[in-house]
Parts: sequence; C-alpha cells; structure tokens
Amino acid sequence: MAGRAAPPSWRARLADAALAVVAGTVVVLAAALGDDGATPLDYALMTASAACLAGYRRAPRAVLLASTALTTAYVVHAHPAPLAALPVLASVHTAARAGYRGLAAATAGAFLAVYITRDALATDGATTRGLLLVGWFLCAVVTGLADKNWQAYLHQTEQRALEAERTREEAALRRAGEERLRIARELHDSLTHSISIVKLQAGVAVHLARKRGEEVPPALLAIQEASGEAMRELRATLDVLRTDEPTGSPALLVERARAAGISVDLTVTGAERPLPAPQDRAAYRIVQEALTNVARHAGREAQAHVILDHGEAEVTVLVTDTGAATPDRPVAEGTGLTGMRERTAALGGTLSAGPREGGGFEVRARLPLGGAPDGTPPPAAGRSADPAATARNARPGRTARAVPGTAS
Repeated sequence: MAGRAAPPSWRARLADAALAVVAGTVVVLAAALGDDGATPLDYALMTASAACLAGYRRAPRAVLLASTALTTAYVVHAHPAPLAALPVLASVHTAARAGYRGLAAATAGAFLAVYITRDALATDGATTRGLLLVGWFLCAVVTGLADKNWQAYLHQTEQRALEAERTREEAALRRAGEERLRIARELHDSLTHSISIVKLQAGVAVHLARKRGEEVPPALLAIQEASGEAMRELRATLDVLRTDEPTGSPALLVERARAAGISVDLTVTGAERPLPAPQDRAAYRIVQEALTNVARHAGREAQAHVILDHGEAEVTVLVTDTGAATPDRPVAEGTGLTGMRERTAALGGTLSAGPREGGGFEVRARLPLGGAPDGTPPPAAGRSADPAATARNARPGRTARAVPGTAS
C-alpha cells in the first residue's frame, strides 16, 4: 500500500548532517590548499552547497538542484579543481537512489557541460579533468540505481517472507478447521446413533412398565436420564467442533447455567475493556468448563461465583463453588482441567485449580494482556468487539441478572 514516507529518525538526521559536514570540509580544504585566490564568496558557495546535503532524505530533487546551482556558480566564479564537484556527486547519487534517475542524469550533464566549458577556456588540461568528472558522475548515477534496486529487492524479499508466514498460518488454521469437522462427523456417526437407540429403548421400557402398572426399576430410569444427558453434551460438543469461535459471553454462560438450575452469579471488576482475541476465547472456555464441572460435581445445592477482574497487565478469571470438595480429598485432574491449563499456558499465564479451605472448588486463571501471538493486541475478533460481549448484562462490581436460556 502506498502512503506517505515516515519522517527520518534522529539517527538518520545525524547521519545526514555528518555527510554535509564531511563534504563541506573536504571541499573547503581542497579550495584552501589548491586555490590561493579563493574569496569569501567562494567559501560561502562551497559551504552552502555542502549544507544542502543534510536534507537529501526529505527532498532529494530540491537538494540536487540547489547543490548543483551553488556549485556551478562556484565553478564559474573561481574555476576550482574537480574535487569541488563532490556535493553535486553526492546529490546526483542520492537523487538516482530515490528514483529520479532522469533528473539526476540531466543535472549531471548540465553541470559537466558548464565545468568542461569553463575548464577549456582557462587551462589546457580540460580533456583529462573533464573525462575524470564524467567517470565520477557516471559512477554516482550507476551506484545510486544499484542501491535503489538493492533496497527494492530487500523490500520484496521481506514482503515475500511475510506473505509466506501469513499463508502458513492460514493453511494451519484451515487444516485445524478441517480436522475439527472430521472429528465432529466421526463423533456424530459413531456415537449419536448408538446413544439415541439406548435412550429410545430405555424410554420404551419405562413407558411399557408404567402402562402395565409395574414399578419402574431405578436402573432403567438412570439409564434414560444418563442417555439424555449424554445426547445433550454430545450435541454441545459437536457445536463447539463445528464453530471456529465460541458464540456468547461469560454472562451468557452464567444465564444458561442459571436456567439449568445452578445458582451462579457473575461479577466484573476493574477497568472493563475489549480483550485480545486469544485471551477472550480462553476466558470464555475456562468459564464454560468450570461451570460444566460445577454442574457435574458440585451438586444442585451448591452456589457458584464467577469473577472477571480486568487488571492493567492481565485479566483474572475466578470460578468458585460451595460444593462437597475438600482439601483432604484430592481431585483427579481430568481432560477439562488439562484443557484449561493448556489454554492458559499457551498465553503465558497460570492456572490453579483445587478444593478450597472450608469446602468447595476453585479455578483461578491469570491471562496476561501482552498481546496476541502476532505481537500486537488486536480487538477481540468475531464475537466480542465491544465490552458488552465480555459480560452482557453485567456491570463492574455488580452481579449479572439472569434471563431464561439453554444449558450449555
């Protein structure tokens, strides 16, 4: 994309000033040592011509024209040695390097014409000195073009490397999406049919037993309930596998959990703001898995609390419950806790999970806000581009209000 060039840094300005000082010093010393008749006007012209070089990055054409005009005036007035053309050589090189090769060649030709004509009128060695200057200016134009082509080659190489990196990331994401879809199809084909048959047969057996007035065996009721729960969880898993981004927010997860009969509230503290996409996804999944564990293990009478603390350098996700877990009974870490730990570690954060003193379970995840994996902190993509997506219906320091929803 084309755009305005960035202003030169202080180091670049210092280098430009150093170039002007070196060129001016060389020309002034050459005039002082080789031309006993140099006047203050000549020294002023030489100094001004060299000083113009300090602005070649910002205005190469203006520097070329100004330096050439001042040096030409010096040549006509004092008839100096070929070394006096150094400022013009430098400006021709920088103009060719900036892409103004036609202007650089034309300006060099005009200066050479004036210098050779003035030299021919004053001395007999005009041919030798004229050819020497022609060679110098030809080298200045060629090296400027070579430098420009080299810079273009480096820029093209860098762009190709960035494009290759972007292509690799897109290919990896595409392969991951294809693998998720393949797993979803396999789960659907292998499990959904079997679980549906189990649920159907259990339901038929319960219906027939009640129709005959017989007592329904508790084991049969447990099978019917477990198969129904397994179907719901399998559908939720398939939805997750078929979706690139989680749909919803922690507040929506709380609402769904309440609709399923779990007593849970949400509190948002700190300076609430949109999170980078990786941290946003991780926070959503951690709250989702933690509330799932509450539903499975804490019991219907347990109360759960979800706290999102937005700090300056990190966001803390805390999910606690008042279930039956106690410190004297260690909890075996399953795939859910392992997945939460891996998500947190991938972002450079920490996760602690275990029974609380006094009973209940606690999951605490600290997610650094140092940026996304590409190094820059982009706004949360896809589902949470505004703060309301982080905790809809929630306000800092207050609990979220619940509306009817579907259990996740």
